Amino acid sequence: MRVLRLRRTLGALLALGLVGGSVSCTAAHGDDARPGDDPPAAPAPFERLLPAPVSARAEGPGYSFGAGTVIRTGRGADEEVRRVGELLAEQLRGPSGLPLPVVDGAQGDGIRLRIDEAADGLGDEGYRLESGPDGITLTARTPAGLFRAGQTLRQLVPVAGPGTVPGGTVTDRPRFAYRGAMVDIARHFFSVEQVKRYVDQLAQYKVNTLHLHLTDDQGWRLAVDSWPRLAEYGGGSEVGGGPGGHWTKGEYRDLVAYAGERYVDVVPEIDMPGHVNAALASYPELNCDGKAPARYTGTKVGFSSLCVAKERTYEFIDEVLGELAALTPGRYLHIGGDEAHVTPAADYAAFMDRAQAVVGRHGKTVMAWHQLATARPAQGAVLQYWGHDKTSDADRAAVVAAAKAGHPLVLSPADRLYLDMKYEAATKPGLAWAGYVPVKRSYSWNPGAYLAGVPESAVLGVEAPLWTENVATRADWELMAFPRVLGLAELGWSPAGSLDWTSYSRRLAAQQPRLDAQGIGFYRAPEVPWAR
Repeated sequence: MRVLRLRRTLGALLALGLVGGSVSCTAAHGDDARPGDDPPAAPAPFERLLPAPVSARAEGPGYSFGAGTVIRTGRGADEEVRRVGELLAEQLRGPSGLPLPVVDGAQGDGIRLRIDEAADGLGDEGYRLESGPDGITLTARTPAGLFRAGQTLRQLVPVAGPGTVPGGTVTDRPRFAYRGAMVDIARHFFSVEQVKRYVDQLAQYKVNTLHLHLTDDQGWRLAVDSWPRLAEYGGGSEVGGGPGGHWTKGEYRDLVAYAGERYVDVVPEIDMPGHVNAALASYPELNCDGKAPARYTGTKVGFSSLCVAKERTYEFIDEVLGELAALTPGRYLHIGGDEAHVTPAADYAAFMDRAQAVVGRHGKTVMAWHQLATARPAQGAVLQYWGHDKTSDADRAAVVAAAKAGHPLVLSPADRLYLDMKYEAATKPGLAWAGYVPVKRSYSWNPGAYLAGVPESAVLGVEAPLWTENVATRADWELMAFPRVLGLAELGWSPAGSLDWTSYSRRLAAQQPRLDAQGIGFYRAPEVPWAR
């Protein structure tokens, strides 16, 4: 049996391209482990990389990373490449205090950043990392690719700072263009600084999209000049009766710029026509009867709706989305569209027609939850599927039909990627309406073959939402997100043939020192071989 386990481990590593001609095997730890087995040996540096790269080969002596290391941005480097170098230096310094100066020029040892627009097979985010005794060269077609290469290098540098970066080559590119995480700041309000912290945590694992759920029944979180009472009054509540809060436009711009420097696009969401009690409470004219409801601090869904028949409703949408579009350089505006239970189907379709047209007039592409598939999605609209095992056949069929008609899908199945679902019954924060979602279940599925009838070419990517009905603190947030969001990162980036739980669980466990060093209070999933 031990020989069989060794072969299985070797097979998983070969599938990842993580071993070359000389192989040292240890017993598997995961599905094949048995009581009394020795704990697994620590994986070699290239075997620890997460997400798993397209190919990685350890070869020859490594590079001595330390006080004399210089980051070289190349001769005549443009401002963006230099900014990538400065940010990489900041990230690599960490607590070590190493100087890591950033200089122009390509000659000499150290860490060399190289743009090669003719580099084959790398795409817009791919890269090549080459390490040897004279230095490390990061090559990409774009600055975004250089940034992704730098995040891989961070995993090869010892957590404590000085040490040896192993010799070898990594060649890598993403499987899906969209690799996202969503955070709901409407149910419980969170500061821009906390969201920035999440951006940094996500970007180091090559997540490239941050979806912000900015409005809901419980609160409106972004200032809007043309409708100031939305934030001033509608932002003053949250689940449980807390004080709520909102971001100024300046704070939002600052977050968008911060994310952009880390090659993370922001997708803002204004949910409609449902999930709008905070807006209805702020402006009576948005209600069909002209009367404002009280602010809401509970957790029920599906009870509110904008007044579809009023022209004032569409003036509101145009002005709000217009201001948001002007603040957001990214491609998408998300208009929600989910759980509009009190909006008749015909009214819902008519409303979404007009809301989608507003998005187009402001130069953006529509994103919406998958319920838009039951209406008339605009050309190019992206649908975000949050269904699960109990989703109705009719809803699933509508999504499949939309995909076949050319609408890209972002997959966020609630029983796989909803980060607010409990790991197990004993998990204190979180919900369980989609079932418990342990770390292994969250990881163990193939986005390219998830929906029958939808080819991988129709899948734009994956996203892990974190709803905050009962996630109220940073500690709750990080416990629910980590380590599951790292599985999201791998599902979005790594080749389908690399998705293997036994290999992944070992690589996930190898991230423990990094997570600990960053003060991330993650869930110690029992199915992962963490260090004792």
